[in-house]
Amino acid sequence: MASQPSLSDLRRNRFARRTPAALSELVGPEHGTVRLPLHLAWSGLTTFDLDQPRLRMSYYRIVLAEGQHDDLVRYLNRGLLLSLWPTLRTLISRDVREVWEHAFDELAHRAQAAA
Repeated sequence: MASQPSLSDLRRNRFARRTPAALSELVGPEHGTVRLPLHLAWSGLTTFDLDQPRLRMSYYRIVLAEGQHDDLVRYLNRGLLLSLWPTLRTLISRDVREVWEHAFDELAHRAQAAA
C-alpha cells in the first residue's frame, strides 16, 4: 500500500510549481510604494513602501507565501530578494524556505554564509 504524501509535501509541491525558472525573472520594483492586489494582501496592509525596511520585509513575506508564478516575477526583485534572504528566510514558513533554497543555489549559499 502506497503511503499518502504529508501535508508538508503537498505544500512544498504547490510552492515549487509557482517558482520561476531563474531568479533573473524577478523584475519587480526596488523602491517606492507598491499596492498589492487583494488576492495577495487579503488581510491587513495592501500598500507597502519598499524604502521602509519593515514594510519591505512584510511585502516579501506576503508575496512569497501567497503569490502565484506571475505575482512572484512581477512583485519580487532579484537583488532585493538576495539581500533580504538571510533574514527573510527566518520569517517565512519552512516549506517556502526549503523550496526556494532547493530551487536557487544563490539563496542556499546566502543562507550558509549567514549561518
